[in-house]
Parts: sequence; structure tokens; C-alpha cells
Amino acid sequence: MSYEYIGITVLWLFLYGYLIVASIDFGAGFFAYYAKLTKQDHIINKLISRYLSPVWEVTNVFFVFFFVGLVGFFPDTAYYFGQSLLVPGSIAIVLLAIRGSFYAFESYGSKDNHVYMFLYGATGLLIPASLATAMTISEGGFIEETANGVHLMIGKLLTSPYSWSVVLLAIVSVLYISSTFLTYYAHRADDEPALAIVRKYALFWSSPTIIASLTTFIALSQHNFDHFQKAIELWWIFGLSVAFFMIGLFLIYQGKYYGWAFLAVMFQFFFAFFGYGASHLPYIIKPFVTITSGATNETMGITLIIAFIGGLLLLVPSLIMLLRMFLFDADYVQGKK
Repeated sequence: MSYEYIGITVLWLFLYGYLIVASIDFGAGFFAYYAKLTKQDHIINKLISRYLSPVWEVTNVFFVFFFVGLVGFFPDTAYYFGQSLLVPGSIAIVLLAIRGSFYAFESYGSKDNHVYMFLYGATGLLIPASLATAMTISEGGFIEETANGVHLMIGKLLTSPYSWSVVLLAIVSVLYISSTFLTYYAHRADDEPALAIVRKYALFWSSPTIIASLTTFIALSQHNFDHFQKAIELWWIFGLSVAFFMIGLFLIYQGKYYGWAFLAVMFQFFFAFFGYGASHLPYIIKPFVTITSGATNETMGITLIIAFIGGLLLLVPSLIMLLRMFLFDADYVQGKK
């Protein structure tokens, strides 16, 4: 395997890590606000707060690693993404800043403020929707290159069925991943009232997730048939994703083995995410950047691979230690400390 493929695989692992960790965070924000609207916040919001307190600060580490690595491995992406994502990227940064301010205000006792809670819940849906724009743009057809530079065809983006299907998939996936984790977390905390609520969330959002996935496949076949054909050739990867989806849903429906259920959900998105990435190659941004034409030189590439693998080996054990100290500590989970 060439250094370009090793590099994109390492970067995709970082992006997958961000997908899981950030989805739990973003979805928890929406559920916290929804619980406040439905007068159930006294049941589940303490559980959500216990999860977010030690974790939110490390969520964006995966995100930063991915984009720094992407520009390092494939410098041309900075030119095309830098100009085309100016508007959606700026929106995402503003939303992340608003979300970060919520955590600061929460620390000073303002978490019961309806405005803060609304912004917290809204950004949980708007951030993944805005970040999904990058995945959409990479499919081609939304960027034009002229003598004046690269321009995003916003009108075409806003009227594309594929674009909206990706946004829908991003939102419902966030809610499904988050609800399945919170179900497991409530079970670990032995919090039966909260478990009853978040388990219903997980069961409810399972159907929209699989429907949105199928809708995105159909929209992809209309927008980029070559990518769709490559995805069909990798049917077994997506088949494994569906199999793990059924396993996770079955376990949650049965009301047992919630930890295994969340692990199945992680594998569900792992295979779907890597199936999508593999079928998208050799393009990174179609048709401007491919994995070979846009790659940095071999010496720099190998150096970056070593550095990022080292970062991954440092980050993952640190995250595991954080989970063991807080999330998987029986007394902490149950709110005793």
C-alpha cells in the first residue's frame, strides 16, 4: 500500500473518531433542550451533564487532527476547500463558538437559561448540517474554477436533492448515535427513569437513520453515478453495516446488553463510513484533487504518517483513561462524586 493510501486511512480514522464522539455531544445538546421543552429535564439532564462535563473539551481534538492532516497530506485541498467552504465553514465556526460559550456559562450556573439551552440544542443539529457540506462538495458539481479562483455554486448546492439528503443523514445519525450511547450510559448509572426516556429516543431515531441512508444512496446515484457504482461493488461492507444496525436495534428493543448495542452501532457507522470513503477514491475533491495528484512528496508524507500514528496512539489511550476515570467509574456515573 502506497503512503498516500496509508495517509488517507489514518486521517479517516481521526474523522471517524470525531464522528462518534461529536455525535454523542451534539445529540445530547438537542435531547437536553427537548427534555426541557417537554418538562423532562429533571429526569435526564443530570445524566447528560455528567457525561459532558469531562468529555466536551476533547471532542474537537479529532477534528483538528483531521483537518491539519488533510492539508498536510494533500495541500491542494486547502486551495479548493479554503475558498469554497468560506461561507459554510464560517457558519460552522460561529456555531462552535456559540456552543463553547454555553459550556462556559454552564460553569457559572446559567444552564437553566432558556436562551442558552435553545442555542445549545440548535447548534447540536446545525453544526453537523454545516460540516456535512464538505462531504457534499467533495462529490463534484458544486465548485467552479475560474481565473478569479474557486467559487462555490451556492444556488446549485441549496437546490440539490443529494445535498439535502446528506444534511438529513448527518442530523438523524447524530441523534441516533447519541441516543444509543445515552441509553447505555443511563443503564450504567442505574437510572431507570432516564433509561426509559433515552431508550425510546434510540428506538425512534433508528428508522429515520436507515431511511436517510437509503435516500442518500438514491440521491448519490442521480448526482454521481460513478461513485454509486463503486459503492455497489463494495456491497458487502455496507451489508455488514446493516447487519450491525439490526443487531444494535434488536438488543435495544430487547432491553438488555446496552453496551454491546452501542458497540454494534459504532461498527455500523464504521463500515458505512469506510465503505463510503473507499468508494469515493481516488478522488478527494472531484474532479480537482485525487489521492495521488494532490499528495505531498513521499518524504513529507511518510513523516506525517509517523507523526499522526503517534498522535493516534497517544490520543486513544488518553481517551480510554478519561473514560475509565469518569464515564466508566461506577460512583461518578451514578452521581456520587
